[in-house]
Amino acid sequence: MLKYGIVGCGMMGQEHLRNIALLPDVEVAAILEPDAEQAARAQAIAPHAQQVADLAAMAARPDLDALVIASPNFMHVDQLRTIYGQCAKPLLVEKPVMTRADEAATLMGLTQDRAAPIWVAMEYRYMPPLAAFLSELDSVTGGVKMLSIREHRFPFLEKVNHWNRFNAQTGGTLVEKCRHFFDLMRLVMGSEPFRISASGGQAVNHRDETYGGATPDIWDNAYVIVDFTCGGRAMLDLCMFAEGARFQEEICAIGPAGKLEARVPGPTRFWPGDAGPAPVAELELSPRFPKSPEVRAIPVPEDLLEAGDHNGATFYQHQKFAAVVAGRAQPEVTLDDGIRAVSMGLAAQEAARDGKVVVL
Repeated sequence: MLKYGIVGCGMMGQEHLRNIALLPDVEVAAILEPDAEQAARAQAIAPHAQQVADLAAMAARPDLDALVIASPNFMHVDQLRTIYGQCAKPLLVEKPVMTRADEAATLMGLTQDRAAPIWVAMEYRYMPPLAAFLSELDSVTGGVKMLSIREHRFPFLEKVNHWNRFNAQTGGTLVEKCRHFFDLMRLVMGSEPFRISASGGQAVNHRDETYGGATPDIWDNAYVIVDFTCGGRAMLDLCMFAEGARFQEEICAIGPAGKLEARVPGPTRFWPGDAGPAPVAELELSPRFPKSPEVRAIPVPEDLLEAGDHNGATFYQHQKFAAVVAGRAQPEVTLDDGIRAVSMGLAAQEAARDGKVVVL
């Protein structure tokens, strides 16, 4: 039985707890959460876990096989520094792994001589519809030349102390929300970005809110275009005041042989009961010759939908991470992947804010 410690037990930390509970060979032995309300909720999910006073005490526990960091974005780098100074346990750290460009060198320096594995949590790779999308990519498209990712969803949710309302604590919307999609772009293209242009802003959400005398500056919409060294290009279309749609994410890859699309519904808990059955994810394969489009339903087990907001992805990610902790596998999402995704988000924020094209 592998024993984990969870650092940060807010909304995402609780999703980790629920999904870890579904694994037969892993248990959460320790939790660290300074907010009393969130700590109580976490304890209800993991009743046998011990509450730990601080990060140093968590890192020092010899009974823990791994740590999962699910704290607010701006805490990650300092928390990694503390952990690295005390132990060499395998780590799964939530994205974004950093919020500022100057933190990349710090992270690489911390991990340069570290033998224990680190996995950056990019859950979207492991959603069943996107896993199916990735598996069919080359055969359907014949090599991706164009990729578009559309996320039309609900506004940012309420978090402890409203930390997700401000760019300074999140890295900005294109880091906080969209690092998943920049990670997917690199994965799909099999190439690195060299130029980014963008337009974005705050049109609707949080404009009438005030916290500590400050009005939120987090954006709620954007377009981003990314050019890759392979000659392909990708586009992101983000709107965070469009939660009435059947599908939250729609991802489309096109190549000389055909087009492949994945359509992913939002969290089941947000689907209204009077609107009929909740949508089921779809994969559509559209070869050019002969024209024979095919739509496949990609259902996700009900217990996984109930365990979190990522269409089962958190569970499948934890299955793979447990194999890493047990010494049977290597991380599939590296620290370098995490840094590159954030760097793309920061470049997109800069391009949209300053009205320029950013060359990486």
